[in-house]
Amino acid sequence: MADSGTRSTAGAQTLARGISALRAVASAPAGLGVQDLADELGVHRTIAYRMLSTLADAGFIAKGTDGRYRGAAGLLTLRAAAYESLKHLAQPELSSLADRLGATVSLLVTEQNDAVAISVVEPRGTRYHIAFHQGSRHPLDRGAAGLALSAALPPRPDEPERVAEVRERGYAITHGEVEPGAWGLAVPLRVPGADLIACVNVISHREDLVRASADRVVAAAREIERRLAG
Repeated sequence: MADSGTRSTAGAQTLARGISALRAVASAPAGLGVQDLADELGVHRTIAYRMLSTLADAGFIAKGTDGRYRGAAGLLTLRAAAYESLKHLAQPELSSLADRLGATVSLLVTEQNDAVAISVVEPRGTRYHIAFHQGSRHPLDRGAAGLALSAALPPRPDEPERVAEVRERGYAITHGEVEPGAWGLAVPLRVPGADLIACVNVISHREDLVRASADRVVAAAREIERRLAG
């Protein structure tokens, strides 16, 4: 009979494979077949089938009429929980940054081809600042946040040159690409263990403030990452 240590190791391996399978399906817009997943994870087809069936039974993925598996409604619950955790851990740093800079600070994530604000913090004690709403979105191909989120993704042969520049520099600065006359500064966030791409974004009408704030925003992003890492 296997001891508890053996059972624990086997259970951890099964869980790790299940998480890998879920990530693989969730990140495949065209879906994955059983053999596709087996090849990607380096497991036997039977094991891949069992993992996909288990995830489908739990409502996280669904099998289409073409025989391929894609994300299902259950993933929305997981993503919503991930958003709330990210917002909670980032909130103190976002609030401190907004007050120090006297500018609106936000946390954005990717949803398909858009940058979406899941948290917006306005500065206290400042009469004039740019305001926008949680849930606001714009395409990934524009604005500091769009560039920062794109730069957080793996390099692509066809990506714009400025995305590679942001990845190298560590932050993006743009002017008037989303809000007329507004300057944006954004820093990518690495979210460990989660299928999320996020960034910290500052928006202001003042070019001098934005250009002088890069180091502070980078430091805030690294602190949020430290909190996320636990």
